[in-house]
Amino acid sequence: MIDSRTRRDALGDRLEQIIADLDGEHLSLGSIVERIGSEGLLLLSMLLTVVFLIPVSIPGVSTVFGAALLLIGVSRLTGRPLWLPARLRERRLPAEKLRNGLRRGLSWVRRLERVSRPGRLAALAEGRAIDIFNSLAFIFAALLLMAPFGFVPFSNTFPAVALLFYAIGMIQRDGGAILLGHLATIGTVIYFAVLIGGGGYALHALWRMVGGN
Repeated sequence: MIDSRTRRDALGDRLEQIIADLDGEHLSLGSIVERIGSEGLLLLSMLLTVVFLIPVSIPGVSTVFGAALLLIGVSRLTGRPLWLPARLRERRLPAEKLRNGLRRGLSWVRRLERVSRPGRLAALAEGRAIDIFNSLAFIFAALLLMAPFGFVPFSNTFPAVALLFYAIGMIQRDGGAILLGHLATIGTVIYFAVLIGGGGYALHALWRMVGGN
């Protein structure tokens, strides 16, 4: 759960302070989790998500952060503390590139935060049944983020936007933000379906051309 301080303070400001405190030449997922501390899994989700919203690839981040987001979703679904395998927790990441990427991604958080309204469409944000549904949607979006389409433009951006909407909506109890997360997830599925369908059609056409020769 998120403590009251996170609700009072601007989420972007909290993340900015956390990023500023990430020092050293190398970082690990474990050190980031320790820095978040009692702030909660959803704030951690936001921090891990923003790096996917910029058009710059940071070596090693996609696999580590994507897997962590998936495990955060499982943790919320089961109600158990976050568990991270030692290999994932101790994986070293390039600190300077990561800090720069996180700072650039903060602009997305501030934009989305401005349109968030705590208590809006409460039926989509409150209750055990809806929490389970939203956690499953979060897990599905994390799986989409981990899909092997990193070479395709926006293949990480769309599911990352969905995850960011989910995290903001769950923190603020804003059903409107959660609804936008669902729409972003649906949009991601459609985008991937078009990519796969278009790629299949192109391969079929190429096969026919080669066969015709």
